[in-house]
Amino acid sequence: MFKDKVALVTGGSRGIGFEIARTLASHGAQIAIIYAGSDEAAENACKLISLEGRCKAYKCDVSDFENSGKTVEAVISDFGRVDILVNNAGITRDKLIMQMSEQDFDDCINVNLKGAFNFIKHLSRRFLKQRSGRIINISSVVGLMGNAGQINYASSKAGIIGLTKSAAKELAPRGITCNAVAPGYIETYMTAALSEEIRAGFVEAIPLKRAGSPADVAAAVLFLASDAAGYITGQVLKVDGGMYI
Repeated sequence: MFKDKVALVTGGSRGIGFEIARTLASHGAQIAIIYAGSDEAAENACKLISLEGRCKAYKCDVSDFENSGKTVEAVISDFGRVDILVNNAGITRDKLIMQMSEQDFDDCINVNLKGAFNFIKHLSRRFLKQRSGRIINISSVVGLMGNAGQINYASSKAGIIGLTKSAAKELAPRGITCNAVAPGYIETYMTAALSEEIRAGFVEAIPLKRAGSPADVAAAVLFLASDAAGYITGQVLKVDGGMYI
């Protein structure tokens, strides 16, 4: 499906980002994963993805505009082009607003929202020149419905939806699509830290009565990155088991 295509996935060394990268690779894409944490985790992720196809990891703070630009140039130098951009990098700093610091708020906005802007900005000229490109931004149902204790995270994920729709309108005349995927409750290393009682409460609120998996999100990204979604842009695809209808 993606033979000779290059996909850049931010936050691609673990969790949902890793599954997205692995899935795209399994359908023929060459993968550049962007990570900010453990070098060992990124190296291990690349080894696993490389079983499907070419993969290289790049360490980058996505919230840093200049660093993001240099990373994009490094990817272009190594791979020659980028065809698919998946803005998946994200953090949480959960607290009630009375306890939340300015830094807690700024960190979420800078990584989750500004990080997506940075990579779209630095790749937009390339996409426009190619007259092609697929941009998929990972938002969240929390950005649609809000959630107590996550004002910073919800704001960043709601911002991604506005960013997606605006970029879609700007880039569409050159054949570039920009869509968002909004996961609901997905079982990852982050949710594994929750108590069994809290996890059960989340599942009870989901009409399909199960948590989602990273593979569920990756399947949605796979579709939006494919030629089959060539006439879809500016949309938000919820992957939430009916959690927010």
